[in-house]
Amino acid sequence: MNSPARRPPRIVGVGTSVPATTYTQRELLDLFAITEPRIRSVFLNSAIERRGLTLPPPGPDGTPRAESQGELLRKHVTQGLAMGRQAIERCLRDAGKDLGDLRYLCCVSSTGFITPGFSALLIKELGISRHCARLDVVGMGCNAGLNGLTATGAWAEAHPGELALMVCVEACSAAYVFDGTMRTSVVNSLFGDGSAAVALMAGGREDGGPALLRFSSRLIPDAIDAMRYDWDDTQGRFSFGLDPEVPYVVGAHAGPALDRLLDGSGVERSDIAHWIVHSGGKKVVDSVRVNLGLTRWDVRHTTGVLRDHGNLSSGSFLFSYKRLLAEGRAVPGDFGVLMTMGPGSTIEMALAGW
Repeated sequence: MNSPARRPPRIVGVGTSVPATTYTQRELLDLFAITEPRIRSVFLNSAIERRGLTLPPPGPDGTPRAESQGELLRKHVTQGLAMGRQAIERCLRDAGKDLGDLRYLCCVSSTGFITPGFSALLIKELGISRHCARLDVVGMGCNAGLNGLTATGAWAEAHPGELALMVCVEACSAAYVFDGTMRTSVVNSLFGDGSAAVALMAGGREDGGPALLRFSSRLIPDAIDAMRYDWDDTQGRFSFGLDPEVPYVVGAHAGPALDRLLDGSGVERSDIAHWIVHSGGKKVVDSVRVNLGLTRWDVRHTTGVLRDHGNLSSGSFLFSYKRLLAEGRAVPGDFGVLMTMGPGSTIEMALAGW
């Protein structure tokens, strides 16, 4: 007996959310009274114009006061729930679905640790069915959106006709440490708060969004410490760190990662019409672009998201995907590559087909 033809999951909706409070890079430098030339240069040469952030009220000196780890964790929860709820609601509206249709919820986050996780909290807050299957992907970093999408897509493919949804919830301002060092300043110049949700369904209509045809992963063990979120004894809180070599490590491995994704698919690099790349930072995006032979036009959505929102961690690529949809350029027969990068060091990719 012949096995039935595979019906890969399709993206049927997407929604995003950012805080109401946004700041330009220059406003942040003035707000925190940063005068050190090297640090100001990092902020002002980041290719970022504005970011959504949730900052603490000013202290006695007029600058935002230092927050305890407990306060940062509460921000992670409260801001994460607010953004996650809005992203989910917008995603379902885009898909033409409602909360009663949802059967699987995957929540991705790296800006705090809570138990129960966002999946349980959002199911309760939104009134989603208590029988909704759920998964929390925690602590994997900026690449985790595609890790979560792999699991969500697998569930959707195993349950044809049922709606699955992944939401990335990243209150990056809940992971900030302001100690005046170059190490933390690089991080503080880069990340913004944001949430993005994507809805998947398999075995339904063949029109609409792209099918997720295959996924691939590439871990770079030699660079396992290049991106990390760990405890800072001096500051008494968790702190995120980036090695200066990150852009070059990621760029050098982008080509082999892409070859792995396309191997045996019948799709060539020249067939890829759309590139949805994580907005990891100016140097990261430039390194990926050069190593993959892409044009600035190819990564226009990525650089636009970086300019307007900064690095939104795991959900960044969905902000770029939403911009591609708004253009209306993707047509049946097109192929696209989704790419995220993060701690491990890791490159995740997905091949999408319209």
